[in-house]
Amino acid sequence: MFRTVQTVRLLRPSSGWLARPASTTPLSASSASSAPAESPATPTRDAPVPVLHDLEMSWEQRKRPRLVVLGTGWAATTIVKQLRRGAFQTIVISPTNYFLFTPLLPEATTGTVESRSLLESIRKICRRTEARYVQAETQDIDFENKLVQVVDANKDKYLVPYDKLVIAVGARNETYGIPGVIGNVHFLKNIQDARRIRDRLMTLFEQASFPGLSQEERNRLLSFVIVGGGPTGVEFAAELFDFLNQDLTTYFPDLLKSSVRVTLIQGADHILNTFDEAISHYAENRFRRQNIEVITNAFVVSVEKDKIIYKRRDARSSEFELKEIPYGLCVWSTGIGMLDVTKRLTAKLEPQQHARSLCVDSHLRLKGVDDVYALGDCATIKTPKTLELTNEWLSKSGADKVTAAGFDRLITDIMNKHPETRAHLTALRQDILGSSMPDEILQLDIEGIKKRLEIVDKSMTLLPATAQVASQQGYYLANKLNRLAKYEPREWHQKEDWQRPFRYNHLGNFSYVGGESAVFDSGKGWASGGFSAFVLWRSAYLSRQVSLRTRVLLAWDWFKTYVFGRDISKI
Repeated sequence: MFRTVQTVRLLRPSSGWLARPASTTPLSASSASSAPAESPATPTRDAPVPVLHDLEMSWEQRKRPRLVVLGTGWAATTIVKQLRRGAFQTIVISPTNYFLFTPLLPEATTGTVESRSLLESIRKICRRTEARYVQAETQDIDFENKLVQVVDANKDKYLVPYDKLVIAVGARNETYGIPGVIGNVHFLKNIQDARRIRDRLMTLFEQASFPGLSQEERNRLLSFVIVGGGPTGVEFAAELFDFLNQDLTTYFPDLLKSSVRVTLIQGADHILNTFDEAISHYAENRFRRQNIEVITNAFVVSVEKDKIIYKRRDARSSEFELKEIPYGLCVWSTGIGMLDVTKRLTAKLEPQQHARSLCVDSHLRLKGVDDVYALGDCATIKTPKTLELTNEWLSKSGADKVTAAGFDRLITDIMNKHPETRAHLTALRQDILGSSMPDEILQLDIEGIKKRLEIVDKSMTLLPATAQVASQQGYYLANKLNRLAKYEPREWHQKEDWQRPFRYNHLGNFSYVGGESAVFDSGKGWASGGFSAFVLWRSAYLSRQVSLRTRVLLAWDWFKTYVFGRDISKI
């Protein structure tokens, strides 16, 4: 609970859903029982924090329920775009005042596309739905009083009230506590990362071409190491290959022949291990032909200023041996972790204790608190244990056998409430029921059913932290909020329980592998690779742009790169 002071910049009294008057000054229990409050003008650690009720919105806007959206990533931006104009008093809070098309971030590292071609102003997006953008960083949330604590660019703290809250703050790069990662590697998470990598690439080549430099130092400067064999790491390696062989070979031919080395380190058996196995083999074989060294089953131990140390299991002795690779540039793309604000939120809610992300139900509602939703990279839909649900149902029946109709009702009920189980339980239902008649007693006893469900529970995985998942969650939540906006607060929760839960529809995965070749995995039994997948990949990403402006800029960048090549200037 935060210590607050009366509203600042309040033009008119608050109304509508916001039941907190402008003059209200709620205090925490510790503040109320302590000595008299200090003057707000005295900058102390416990100084009251001003509450922003109005935010310069019109009278008509402030009569609507206030929806506060934290973040400007895929999930948050999709919500803002899809909200019905006039449905809410929408406030978007984020330190980043633009939306970034993250799937093409590797292309910005080499100049295939320009950085600003991937950006769209969030204010421009907010304008379409009468939303209000505030540039600030979220520090904490008081769920009891419905207040979001933010800090602006001047490090001043404010509190923003809400009626409904959407948490879509994203995530950070995961370092797994490995020594030396922070400070020595380059991440690839935002547009600043891409620009730093682009600058570093040209710096290394200019340094390596300096006369009198030893061959050993040249080899180190032009050694590029990518840690992580997921789509981001693979696509950066592919873009780097194109940059080296299509552009830099003209200006640094001797260096490319004698000194350049590209290495990709992956902890799993294959790169792109979430794709079909045939796709993984295709990408590995292509990288091998492109002289990109792929090291699998390897784990980084530490990162030093000029070398990376990793361990790899020896195939003959089955023992780990330490190896090292000197590098000039190391790009780290191994996964995501929680932001500090997300950690604070999980610590204060009992159902979120010890969670690795914010746990939500199938309606994207944050567990442990009302009127709060979480989605995108910062949240995880907690997969239900079908065995526990079945045990509960069977304990009520008290039978050691179950009819086909009864089992069918049980599975259907679980799938309707938890759509993420549908793919697994549909196959199980068909396998168990087969041609059973509705009233026929199943041959499987209770223990047999439990063993099968236990296998299903182990096979179910969490949704991946991708733009596709975040975007679909944003569409789902925006449409649900649009439908519920007409109801009064006392009716909201009852009506929401009758809304359909979120169901993820996998549309396939792309990854660029260099040389105008890409791979596509539909996730439904068929996959492809080559130039046709490359054309499909670019067409899909072009169609997914958030505005006509970025769509035109992106197409122009691709045309410009094809005709004139990439710019190798270092600014």
